[in-house]
Amino acid sequence: MNDAAPAPTPAPAPRKRARVRAPELIGKGGWLNTGGKELTLADLRGRIAILDFWTFCCINCLHVLDELRELEEKHRDTVVIIGVHSPKFVHEADHAAVVDAVERYEVHHPVLDDPELATWKQYAVRAWPTLVVIDPEGYVVAQHAGEGHAHAIARLVEELEAEHEAKGTLRRGDGPYVAPEPVATDLRFPGKAVVLPSGNLLVSDSTRHQLVELAADGETVVRRIGSGERGLGPDAFSEPQGLELLPDGRVVVADTVNHALRVFDPVTGAVETVAGTGRQWWQGSPTSGPALEVDLSSPWDVAWWQGRVWIAMAGVHQLWTWDPEAGTVAVAAGTTNEGLVDGPAAEAWFAQPSGLAAAGDRLWIADSETSALRYVEEEGDGYVIRSAVGTGLFDFGHRDGDAAQALLQHPLGVTALPDGSVAVCDTYNHALRRYDPATGQVTTLATDLREPSDAVLAGEDIVVVESARHRLTRLRLPEEAVRVDAVAHRTRRAATEVAPGTLRLDVVFQAPAGQKLDTRYGPSTRLLVSSTPPELLAEGEGAGTDLFRDLVLNPGVAEGVLHVSAMAASCDDDPANEYPACHVHQQDWGVPVTVTESGTARLPLVLAGMDG
Repeated sequence: MNDAAPAPTPAPAPRKRARVRAPELIGKGGWLNTGGKELTLADLRGRIAILDFWTFCCINCLHVLDELRELEEKHRDTVVIIGVHSPKFVHEADHAAVVDAVERYEVHHPVLDDPELATWKQYAVRAWPTLVVIDPEGYVVAQHAGEGHAHAIARLVEELEAEHEAKGTLRRGDGPYVAPEPVATDLRFPGKAVVLPSGNLLVSDSTRHQLVELAADGETVVRRIGSGERGLGPDAFSEPQGLELLPDGRVVVADTVNHALRVFDPVTGAVETVAGTGRQWWQGSPTSGPALEVDLSSPWDVAWWQGRVWIAMAGVHQLWTWDPEAGTVAVAAGTTNEGLVDGPAAEAWFAQPSGLAAAGDRLWIADSETSALRYVEEEGDGYVIRSAVGTGLFDFGHRDGDAAQALLQHPLGVTALPDGSVAVCDTYNHALRRYDPATGQVTTLATDLREPSDAVLAGEDIVVVESARHRLTRLRLPEEAVRVDAVAHRTRRAATEVAPGTLRLDVVFQAPAGQKLDTRYGPSTRLLVSSTPPELLAEGEGAGTDLFRDLVLNPGVAEGVLHVSAMAASCDDDPANEYPACHVHQQDWGVPVTVTESGTARLPLVLAGMDG
């Protein structure tokens, strides 16, 4: 008789993964949130590192920051998230602006300021945002572009914890994050403002998750609305932005990170939710219906126009409307594709619309990522979108003169002026600009404003929200413009050299561990391709369900931008679960390309996984 205990069941072998040695982290701007310490990959050995390649202008990057908060807290002793700030705009390469952004968006992990995109290039990143997972031994084991990957990364983290705990290569303990000293000011990165019937000013104090009522002087605090903690209850907001006075005297609030519209009553102090569920809208979700049953996505500004509240839905590059009487919301313009395309509202493209202003028969739009001033007007039985200033995603600067050649840099606010012109808060140029539809001219009204994000008229003055100076600034509207030396820029991102003729486009997607593609209702993937200029593509434009495509480039066009939008849906692969959880992975790429004989014939874009 054998009295020995039965042999224990062996643990399942760890899943085989492609592993690439992680390049070093370098950036001329240095490190933030580390107490002055310079970090290296050797300092992270034994921990799971997640590199978050982001830039603070990018709404999708801000979504990912919020997606990672729970994972960051739950695995604080094994995971170190490193933000690698990789600028698109010239202003974002300013170290002080990165410092501001880290505080503004409550980034509670170390950040490497990489103004020259050195680490971006080392990791062959092509999109904002991109997440790269490095195991405790210093190898890259996964890469994900876009949003919606937090669940997959959480599963991978648990696998890596178990695998490296067993190998003895996991090191638990406190991470390298060191919180900066808090600064006391009445406002902290205010977003938008509105004049109340009393003459007082209501300001969205975005980083403190509050509304603040100021006296007419714009300085004296009358009261604060909201607890200051993130939330969706009657006494809480989450990074509120746009404000608009309704005809009944109440104020509608774009409660941005709550993905909701709220209404504040200045008389009673009551706050109620009127639109949104608190969940972020994803492709395939309803685009109209009862306001409290439809998901929204980062509403950034609101305006009362033609009997409805129009919403700058920055998170999905669209305009929506809320009808207070009917209690409904609906998409009004935009396809969710990111770019600058004018025309009928249903076919137009936007890029993070962030400011709205109603002016008679036009609704003006600050379309931030295209550095454009655009507008909506009625035409026939519907609406049409037109651009006054701006050409696309990659050209920006500070240039006055004829609107066709004028340049802005990531404007966030627009204000209708009494003479029919509009003032533009040209945020990354630190300027207040003016566009006059009568003459077609763009001028500069004021400079030396620190990230102006909104402006309101108060008598004969204009009150500007200087977001990065944490204050309101009152200006007398000047009769003459300020003279500014013209500058023009293109994005700092280098163009990809591609060979003429046929270009193979491969969107790399591997369903995360424990999941499979959701094919219950047909294809679970989608690919949409277009180009700027449209003549760049001779063949291959349009929508399809395969994540690969052969594109034929026009030999007569030497450079341009390929616009690629990809989506994949995967569900938990558990036969015992009748209703498995499903997840959407999506990303838009704008890839600048230059056609050269020595260029590549294949363009891989990683949505999730590793390019083999």
